Amino acid sequence: MDPRKKEFLSHLFHAAVERADPKRALSEALPEKPAGKTVVIGAGKGAAQLAAAFEDLWDAPLSGTVVTRYGYASPCKTIKVLEASHPVPDEAGLAATKALFEAVSGLTEDDLVVALICGGGSALLPAPPDGLTLADEQELNQVLLASGAPIGVMNAIRKHASLIKGGRLAAAAWPARVVSLVVSDVPGDDPCQVASGPTVPDALTMADVRSMIAAHNIALPENILQHFDSGRDLPPRPEDPVFARNEVRVIASAGLSLEAAAQMARNAGVGAAILSDAIEGEARDVGLVHAAIAREVAGRDRPFCKPVVILSGGETTVTLRGKGKGGRNTEFLLSLAAAIDGVDGITALSADTDGIDGSQDNAGAFAGAGSATQMRAQGIDPLVCLASNDAWSAFNAIDELFVTGPTGTNVNDFRAVFVGDLPA
Repeated sequence: MDPRKKEFLSHLFHAAVERADPKRALSEALPEKPAGKTVVIGAGKGAAQLAAAFEDLWDAPLSGTVVTRYGYASPCKTIKVLEASHPVPDEAGLAATKALFEAVSGLTEDDLVVALICGGGSALLPAPPDGLTLADEQELNQVLLASGAPIGVMNAIRKHASLIKGGRLAAAAWPARVVSLVVSDVPGDDPCQVASGPTVPDALTMADVRSMIAAHNIALPENILQHFDSGRDLPPRPEDPVFARNEVRVIASAGLSLEAAAQMARNAGVGAAILSDAIEGEARDVGLVHAAIAREVAGRDRPFCKPVVILSGGETTVTLRGKGKGGRNTEFLLSLAAAIDGVDGITALSADTDGIDGSQDNAGAFAGAGSATQMRAQGIDPLVCLASNDAWSAFNAIDELFVTGPTGTNVNDFRAVFVGDLPA
């Protein structure tokens, strides 16, 4: 694979991540200072970096607590940073949930709560209702992750089996004013979907949730279904007076990051086309669609002329059929690699902007016209790996994994398919 093209695609990824840099994003969205106290809470893979940036920008006293994934902590001067498990909740997550509720208790209408919310918070904040346990919530998460359902469907279900999601944390802060500063990692940038909206209420009803479960044929655990049948602990409605003074601001998103990458490409003399920042669906199917477009460009210069980088974002899903290693970005690429096998002039990068794709420590991987051939030379059939959800092993065998480490932000998946030759 051409190292210049890989470097070019890497630069585009880092431009996208930089556009979502916590300090840059927060500097344009700081709320007015309150007459009373400022309390900072937060959850997500980039919550610690957001908290550290907020401390640097906020020139007044503050306190608070945020929770992030194990290994994603960042030093803060005043704000307490807790770590918990992702993608399956653990006991540390229960303790972190309790700490967040304690941080917002006993406040007055003169106080301000700043909620720093980003992707990953759903798993980091377990809070099973009465009658359910952490084990129930863990099982629910595993079922949802394996279901292939869109993120909006998964989060709708989670909100109805939780005591913190769906705006409940903001409700607990009443009568304080809550300003939620959200880094969106969801298609469409609906803030109530990010981290299952602990501080942002959702208008969906239990009837809506039941329709989603049926439409996606999700086999939920019996304990969860019994809880739903009980009608207890429903999330608060958006029109509830406890939310009347609250504000929600999306401070970074996939759309803004893709625009930054596109501009960098154009500055380098390469055309850039953004397909969408909200693509959903099976990762392998999305890979086939991107491959078809890339082949059309490579062979016929349509719908875009070479050289061009085709960009997209959003959150695909993976329906687990096997027990391999990987994530949605490597699965997307493995499908694409098989579909562009032998078609010269195509190089692709797909990676999660938080730095972790699925179950391993890579953000994503690179694929090109020769990737499938290289895999077969290593004794690996790419289609067999695809069937068993083992994309990580396929790309690891040809040394094409893309490893960045935690980035400190999360605006969902970044996909870039370059067709043509780089300008001299």
